[in-house]
Amino acid sequence: MSTPLLHVDGLTKHFPVTRGVLGRTVGQVRAVDGVSFDIAHAETLGLVGESGSGKTTVGRAILRLIEPTAGSIVFDGVDVRRADASTLRQLRRSMQIIFQDPYSSLNPRLRVLDLVGEALEVHGLARGAAVEKRVAELLARVGLAPGAINRYPHEFSGGQRQRIGVARALALEPKLIVCDEPVSALDVSIQAQVVNLLKDLGRELGLSYLFIAHDLSVVRHLSHRIAVMYLGELVELAPGERLFSAPAHPYTRALLSAVPLPDPRRRRRRIVLEGDLPSPISPPSGCRFHTRCPAVMDRCRSEPPLVYRPEPGHEVRCFHSEGASGDGWYAEVDARIEAQTTRNQSATPAPPRVLLEPRPGATASRVHDAGVAPPLHASAKKRHAPRSPRASLRAKALYLLPLALLGAFFLARSAFRHVAAERELEALSAELVAKATLTGTLPASIADLGWRLPPLFGTAGALDPWGHSFRYRVLPDGSGFELTTLGPDGVKSSDDRVLVRRPSVAARR
Repeated sequence: MSTPLLHVDGLTKHFPVTRGVLGRTVGQVRAVDGVSFDIAHAETLGLVGESGSGKTTVGRAILRLIEPTAGSIVFDGVDVRRADASTLRQLRRSMQIIFQDPYSSLNPRLRVLDLVGEALEVHGLARGAAVEKRVAELLARVGLAPGAINRYPHEFSGGQRQRIGVARALALEPKLIVCDEPVSALDVSIQAQVVNLLKDLGRELGLSYLFIAHDLSVVRHLSHRIAVMYLGELVELAPGERLFSAPAHPYTRALLSAVPLPDPRRRRRRIVLEGDLPSPISPPSGCRFHTRCPAVMDRCRSEPPLVYRPEPGHEVRCFHSEGASGDGWYAEVDARIEAQTTRNQSATPAPPRVLLEPRPGATASRVHDAGVAPPLHASAKKRHAPRSPRASLRAKALYLLPLALLGAFFLARSAFRHVAAERELEALSAELVAKATLTGTLPASIADLGWRLPPLFGTAGALDPWGHSFRYRVLPDGSGFELTTLGPDGVKSSDDRVLVRRPSVAARR
């Protein structure tokens, strides 16, 4: 067997959950837990799963855009996790990514020439006119006119922007491209164009893809093999067509049942999963899917399943595939899942029948029909469930916190204004004492300070920067003066400051 281009073994990424001013770690978000797979040369591996299952984290950890917590990543014989800065810089030429959002992944201040050609200059592959020529060739390859080289991202449509992202990923002639949901933000017609473009480029250039997506139809069209993720774990990995014809994991079966059929005459039994995806901070014990699995068994709740291989190239993490092998393995697994699902449904008690009081004149049959309360949906039960005391206190705190912060802001602003007014009062008093010392008499008005007054607060009686004005009067015996601050409304209140000062002996002569 040939050596794979990419070998991922036990890839793990946990994000710490911190709390408090000091950032104390109180838990871990187990985004990816022990993921293992290979990607061969010129192969496309599709990665599917619900939002929050860890697909994007896997792609970014492989490229070391985020640092993995544990596991091994070997790309073309090089250990990516142990690579130093220089080695990692060289690996960037062979490992590229196409981001999900074509609007936010392109710098709006740069032209297409700079967006695509920057990598060529950084890695020393081209300079000057050679960069422009290479960028024009890349644009033509992805279906854009060479004249777009001097335009900015806002001048393109969504599909055209994603083509620019593809051209940027191809600039360094990589061996592996991580496609992080590259068509999820595009219209259906544009999706088909971008997917066919990626498929043609992979065939012409011998590219390998890790294609992350939600749409199983797109993944089936593009991928050689498909991996299914649930809550940070790979639950099934199989060749593309085999996964669609023989899905061995109950979660995969539920995903495939949601794929619409183009023929309206054909019907498919819909498997609806109840409940939401559990929190990755505290995943369920045993099999992580057991809280939503329609075919759950007792051992699923306490014992984590191993990886079983019912046929070459097909891996599944489910107890129903234990011991299944040979040509008829799928029929055996399918019968096990269906039988356990039927047992679980029959063991579920029926909702209680609540009899209502009959209306006057109602017949017996109508009273019976009207007297049965319809079962509540799971979301309705959650809405009507009583809150715990702690949850009630938390809800009240969320309402009161903004009010408390707003009150604290106004108190702090008021205190600052009073302190500032006192400082202005002291400064103005010093000016009056200095004037009295020089002239031998107190000014009859603040305006008599002349040029010494405007640097403080403009003209006489005007508001200072904190909204205060001042009232000045000479004491009746002529020995001093009284200064009073007034609020922005010009009326003295109990909060206003009063300062009485008697000038020096020299001023009273």
